[in-house]
Amino acid sequence: MALIEVNKIKKKYGKVEVFNDLSIDIETGEFVALLGPSGCGKSTLLRIIAGLERPDSGEVRFRGEPVRGPRREIALMFQSPTLLPWKTAEDNVALPLVARGMGWREAREAAARYLALVGLSGFEEAYPKQLSGGMQQRVALARALAVEPEVLLLDEPFSALDPLTAESLRAELVRIWHENLSTVHTVIMVTHAVDEAVYMANRVVVLSTRPAKIVADIKINLPYPRNRKSPEFQKYLDQVYTYI
Repeated sequence: MALIEVNKIKKKYGKVEVFNDLSIDIETGEFVALLGPSGCGKSTLLRIIAGLERPDSGEVRFRGEPVRGPRREIALMFQSPTLLPWKTAEDNVALPLVARGMGWREAREAAARYLALVGLSGFEEAYPKQLSGGMQQRVALARALAVEPEVLLLDEPFSALDPLTAESLRAELVRIWHENLSTVHTVIMVTHAVDEAVYMANRVVVLSTRPAKIVADIKINLPYPRNRKSPEFQKYLDQVYTYI
């Protein structure tokens, strides 16, 4: 049994058919990058897996159980940080823990640990307006990790960042996942960048235009950290590009 089973889902918005019998299995320990044309349904698929939307038919299962709403084991990180501007970095991370019943003191201690994990020690009392875009996204990552999910869903988390900041966060996220520094063992990431997909993921899934079908499912058998200049890396890039 796969960790996540997407089984023959259909989804329409009005007359726009997004999925028609789309199926995919995700195993524990995978870092899956979803590629495909704009508007093909990549973000919709993430929201359905997260339990934020329901398919019109078909189903998603997590550990064999139907997903009918948000689950504690699955966290979704959006393109923008969506931080509360009147809360400090520490309180932005702590708030979801308090919402789950944890006391503020314990939640703030946990928040400080996760802020340190993403390289933000010393910025616990900073407000979002005092942080750069990259630092705000690190706070959002700390918030997602702090609720201790098994699965982390990423919706183009680096698309709004400058290239150097994005590269730093990519490396940081891969390190946290690959070295088991958090509870997250499985990652599903939406991206438009082939280079980013091959650099981060151990599996790249390419979707077609609507209604989305899987046109390629490629295992990336390269060690971490990855060397973009290696011939092997270039071969995988070329392979993925043939389906774009």
